[in-house]
Amino acid sequence: MSAPADRSGRVEYPVASSLVHIGTDRKSAGESLDQSNSSSKGAKAKRVYVTRSRVVALSGQLHGQQKAILVDVGCLGVVSGRQVQRLHYGASAAGARLARKHLGQMVRWHVLTRLDRTIGGQRAGSAGLVYALGPAGQRLLYPNRRRFRPVWTPRTSYLRHALAVSELYVCLRELERSTSMELLAYESEPKCWRPYFGPGGARSILKPDALAVLGIDDYEDRYFIEADCSTEHRPHIVAKAKTYVRYWQSGREQVETGIFPYVLWVAPDEPRAAFLVDVLASLPPEHWQIFMVATADLSSRQMATGSGVPITKRRR
Repeated sequence: MSAPADRSGRVEYPVASSLVHIGTDRKSAGESLDQSNSSSKGAKAKRVYVTRSRVVALSGQLHGQQKAILVDVGCLGVVSGRQVQRLHYGASAAGARLARKHLGQMVRWHVLTRLDRTIGGQRAGSAGLVYALGPAGQRLLYPNRRRFRPVWTPRTSYLRHALAVSELYVCLRELERSTSMELLAYESEPKCWRPYFGPGGARSILKPDALAVLGIDDYEDRYFIEADCSTEHRPHIVAKAKTYVRYWQSGREQVETGIFPYVLWVAPDEPRAAFLVDVLASLPPEHWQIFMVATADLSSRQMATGSGVPITKRRR
């Protein structure tokens, strides 16, 4: 196990990582959009086939903003129309109209798929629509894959959780424009998952919601993200925290990167954040140093400025 200084989540980096890593194909345990525990409505949709020549043509039709949207959706899995607008078009009415136009084109071209659920009710309008990769978008991003699965519309609870993970990415991108912080990588599941050997040599998988890598001045900060939506009970949170402790004690992450990331629980509000601090503090005190808790409205700012507070200090 590394010395305490090696677990700070911050280390000097000589070479910047790639800006965004696009996910790779991996089977998941009920945590992917293509799982059968999603809404059955999407299963009845007519399957769309995209020829190789059509993919080549689309690669020339997409302009810069649409290509950037495609990369973001591939990285995150799902995004809302409002999140796309904030990332690439700004808050103006003209930006909203252009975002609707470009997203509509991408849906018609089957680059993106519009899911059957919206966020925020009918008043949210087009900004509340949710998008995932369509068959053409999958082939554009992953040309070496041989088979592609149709996208399912997930349950509302999963969708709310997935969009919370996407929201943190959007907030960090917005802060990147106004601060010296650089978002070097943001990996969502399943790419951020970590296989390892637990006690007794048992094969295990750590399943964070995301991994964020930030460059701040001459340092690189790493965070495993747990997006909390106030749906998990104390025993589940404790069990997940113990999984992080076992992975930390395995030393695998430290061997590969030299440090162990902070584990940041992002809570929807301050009462839930206080509850998470209390739950995590039930672990042995020597484990507190790897955990952080922040509310959703402050988490990105604390990450961008390196001002997050570990459980160790909050408890004191």
